[in-house]
Amino acid sequence: MVTLRPASQRGRTQIGWLDSRHSFSFGDYHDAGQMGFRSLRVINDDRVAPGSGFGTHGHRDMEIITYVLDGELEHRDSLGTGDVLSRGDVQRMTAGTGIRHSEFNPSKSHPVHFLQIWVLPERPGLAPAYEQKSFPEADKRGRLQSIVSPDGHDGAMTIQQDVELFATVLETNESVSHELREGRSGWVQVARGQVELNGQSLGEGDGAAVVNEQRIELKGRDDAEVLLFDLA
Repeated sequence: MVTLRPASQRGRTQIGWLDSRHSFSFGDYHDAGQMGFRSLRVINDDRVAPGSGFGTHGHRDMEIITYVLDGELEHRDSLGTGDVLSRGDVQRMTAGTGIRHSEFNPSKSHPVHFLQIWVLPERPGLAPAYEQKSFPEADKRGRLQSIVSPDGHDGAMTIQQDVELFATVLETNESVSHELREGRSGWVQVARGQVELNGQSLGEGDGAAVVNEQRIELKGRDDAEVLLFDLA
């Protein structure tokens, strides 16, 4: 069964420098029917204006993934890490017992567009950790590139939960497929473009839960970039 989460029904936070769409309950947006899916707790589709960003703030007991779609995002944290992420870069952070960080758009002229994803960890009290890696578009073109996984296989970063995140870039009529083992579920998030998911049409910003299906089939209808979560 495929259950669509339309982009138009997401929550929204819109202030002067931030336009954020929430697939699941977050901040002042609360929907008792949209509290996450399996261990997936947050998918925020964020656009931050030039020269603006999130000041230093804290997190605990969460696996946080930042996937940059356009522009640049400067990150600094209490582990002493400081990096600038650009398109194709992905950051994985274990908040664990506590971490403080800031996220800022260093450009004076261009907004930054990114997805921030929160996954519940396998257990509380983990040691804070940070990892960043670039995944060029060529590595995602026409295939499912593993971005994070519990064991870091196929060049993925490691995550402290039984979940694997893939990314793919598909041209029109280009397709990929993924087998779901028994007891596993999927979540598909369209970052840009349009695709077909098991025959159903999804557009930019749409998400979908996939339950009791043996296979996830994705077919490009327009130049598309898609994230696929394989969840326990």
